[in-house]
Amino acid sequence: MGFIADFKSKRVANKAKATYEHKHMRWEQDSEIFKKINEAFTLANQGKDAVENSLVNKSGECVLWHGQGSFHEAGKTPGHYEGSSQGLSIPIVAGIRYRVGAMRGTYVPGEEVQVSKDEGEVYITTDRLIFTGSTHSKEWSFDKWIGAQCDATETTYLFHVSNREKTSGLAFDPAMGREFNRFLA
Repeated sequence: MGFIADFKSKRVANKAKATYEHKHMRWEQDSEIFKKINEAFTLANQGKDAVENSLVNKSGECVLWHGQGSFHEAGKTPGHYEGSSQGLSIPIVAGIRYRVGAMRGTYVPGEEVQVSKDEGEVYITTDRLIFTGSTHSKEWSFDKWIGAQCDATETTYLFHVSNREKTSGLAFDPAMGREFNRFLA
């Protein structure tokens, strides 16, 4: 083999090794998460909470997971007027003018986007998902869920609930989001 062929084969081998090491690291992380899930469900089966909490649980409900996250909800950006105005200024007496004008146009509302509302604690229980923050508290009962969405990075989640018009959700840092995803699933 020549120099260029050796260089190309080493580059391919290094890339394959890096890919393997990354996938192996992710597998080890998931393995640790699944051990936590197994422990949480074993405790829940015994009627015990898997994590310390200050929640008021419903009858037969057990807390499976706890973490930090941020609550976000559908909101609108500021709106604006689109149109034109015209006017006329008529002098009355020295220094005093009478102004006449009109504005023509329409108000354009802002677009709907997900807006971060609060930072706080997130709990997964056997019956619901709970967010408690300094200004907002939300719960999503699993029996009222219509669906849920997750982005590709497993950091942002949207929950669709039958008794709410606005879609709301949670956001996490990448490590916490991956663990939340596995527990929620």
